[in-house]
Amino acid sequence: MKNIEALIADGGDITLGAVYPVECAATAADGHNSVAMLVRRKGETLNALLKRLDKAVAKYYDDGETIDEIN
Repeated sequence: MKNIEALIADGGDITLGAVYPVECAATAADGHNSVAMLVRRKGETLNALLKRLDKAVAKYYDDGETIDEIN
């Protein structure tokens, strides 16, 4: 999960847990902006969710595109 590691090394953060009204979500921010907000899919493992988050962070680094499945 090199992209998440790079985000954290640059002062960003990730969060796993409930984001009302979503029971489980994974979010990433770069310190100033939301990079990704993903909703855990039915039957999805936490490991799979983190891998999707890593890919979403990579997309942000590659082309500036954010992913928001919550709003």
